[in-house]
Amino acid sequence: MEIKASAVRIEPWSADDFDLLRASNAPELMDHLGGPETEEQLIKRHQRYVDLSADRTGRGRMFRIVLLADGEAAGTVGFWAKTWNGEEVYETGWSVLPRFQGRGVATAGTRAVIEQARAERRHRYLHAFPDPENGPSNAVCRKAGFELRGECDFEYPPGNLVRSNDWRLDLRDGESG
Repeated sequence: MEIKASAVRIEPWSADDFDLLRASNAPELMDHLGGPETEEQLIKRHQRYVDLSADRTGRGRMFRIVLLADGEAAGTVGFWAKTWNGEEVYETGWSVLPRFQGRGVATAGTRAVIEQARAERRHRYLHAFPDPENGPSNAVCRKAGFELRGECDFEYPPGNLVRSNDWRLDLRDGESG
């Protein structure tokens, strides 16, 4: 059953979300991202997420994706500032727990984060960089309205160059006024 965007909400990442991050670190979810992180790496990433969500300077935000039906956290989504090809942009990424995959949760969460990034009115473009072999993440990009710019070399995790698709969404599209 496909989840409609109106059936999820995104909530700012908090100090209480470490268990969700740990659940998102499962090998099957980290396969296209270089594999699971160590506990130490997770603790550091969790603190970055907490700090990013507390910072209201437009650097970005992290969220948990919550199902409206029962309030259960189904995954993570966020956006953050980065320099890409000499331009200041936002990057986005998401993870949906296995039992919620294939139901549109990632697409609904990504659409909600697009609106958050658009509301910042700071950068024109939002990019996503999924592995070309990651069919579900590439489908999320397509369904959420991103334009495929082609393949590129991308550094993730830091110090590791990988081949990625460069999907771009113009945050000015869909604005009124």
